[in-house]
Amino acid sequence: MAIPLPVRAQAAASQLAFWLPTPMRRAVAGPTVRIDGQDLALDAQLLLRLQKIARAELVQGSVERSRALLDTGRHLVSGKPIEPVSVREIAVPTPDGDLPATLYTPVGLPEKSPLLVFFHGGGWVIGTRSSHDNAARFLAKHAGVRVLSIEYRLAPEFPFPAATEDALAAFEYVVAKAGDLGADPDRIAVGGDSAGGNLAAVTAQQAVRRGGPVPAFQLLIYPATDFARRYRSQDLFAENLFLTDVHMKWFEGHYVPEGTDLTDPRLSPLRAEDLSGLPPALVVTAGFDPLRDEGEAYAEKLREAGVPVALRRHEDLIHGFINFTGVGTRFREALAETAGALRQGLSKVN
Repeated sequence: MAIPLPVRAQAAASQLAFWLPTPMRRAVAGPTVRIDGQDLALDAQLLLRLQKIARAELVQGSVERSRALLDTGRHLVSGKPIEPVSVREIAVPTPDGDLPATLYTPVGLPEKSPLLVFFHGGGWVIGTRSSHDNAARFLAKHAGVRVLSIEYRLAPEFPFPAATEDALAAFEYVVAKAGDLGADPDRIAVGGDSAGGNLAAVTAQQAVRRGGPVPAFQLLIYPATDFARRYRSQDLFAENLFLTDVHMKWFEGHYVPEGTDLTDPRLSPLRAEDLSGLPPALVVTAGFDPLRDEGEAYAEKLREAGVPVALRRHEDLIHGFINFTGVGTRFREALAETAGALRQGLSKVN
């Protein structure tokens, strides 16, 4: 689909701002933001400043408006589609109907290679395969894996636990059809960012409890892991940092039905009593993110359960950074490091 001319012009202007000399970028962004002993990256601070000038927010008004604005806004920050990556549309059957999915395959990747089942972020309410298209392309190309990006059902039309059911069904489908997808059934990972990180963690737990096939690896990028407690990072980074406290409450209000047990592990994977037997994990957090502390608490609980886990905090970055690969350099650096760790994690699988 062609990008509207005004959006293309805005995208060009946004990208130009990041190529200004450092003193000029700093003048636009303002003095360095320092919170909790961390300095916010200039690229992140400039992006936030430009968003404020444009009066852009992650959530604006109704669900429909927020979804539409995210779909438009991705063109401003994600950059041109990463190539060479081939794309194939797939329908994933589930008990509740087929889920659309996109299979990304780096050109030249051999058969029986690793595959990442990817769940996009967006608070279980907004976000699509399209909003995370370049993030999926980036991971596919730089990790040397196939990526199957899943269009799971969103709230409020389909509240909890619909998304968790879709995520598990998608993983089980990929295992069963690994040969058809060109994947090695022993090297299938689950992963996602934010709400998608939550779904990946929940999928891994449910797969272990069911006693069937288990993911080879978990890629949990700034995951939401605990609805039942408020963490210090939620107070430290409640405002002005892309994902805000108001946004988080808006997402929860749409996703979680009234009366739901907030300690249900399908909602709050950190609340699961036993994490032993889960696959190795990489947990990636951002320093200036309300979800930072609960993501790191999950990494620690995995470690205590004997699960091999690596925790990487990008202390100078904000929530959502995997979607900002089209502006500046810092966001791409962080995602490139994540892709390298994913490649390494799956290469160790026997």
